Amino acid sequence: MTPSLAGFTGFIGRNVWLQIPGEAEIMFAIVLFIMNLIIMTIIFYVAGVIVVGKRRALFSDAFVISLLGTVVGNICLLFFPTIIGLFLALLVWLLLIRHYYETGWLGALAVAILAVIIFVVVLLILGLILGVTILIFGSLAF
Repeated sequence: MTPSLAGFTGFIGRNVWLQIPGEAEIMFAIVLFIMNLIIMTIIFYVAGVIVVGKRRALFSDAFVISLLGTVVGNICLLFFPTIIGLFLALLVWLLLIRHYYETGWLGALAVAILAVIIFVVVLLILGLILGVTILIFGSLAF
């Protein structure tokens, strides 16, 4: 039995479109976005310096990569919430790295992989310092 279109639009309207976020949710989203932007900028700068060198990896380029990658990647995932959206978001990140760090596809991929590794290490260190159990790694959680 397939649901009717009226039932589907009623579901969307009732559960998604009519929920207006409060001030706390908006402030949390803004603070989370700014923290994400700062952390990702530092991580992309470090990864860029290691892979492509200090002459091509500028801090301002890392900031633009982080800002545009976060915004456009979230838009891709919003409109395509499947593996297609994930692939498009990854492609956007790689294109931004390739353009701003003036490197090829392999260099962009190396920067992206190194950025993920640095991010995981920073996440683990912060988890240990703050005493937060990280459940991402399953058996490694303390």
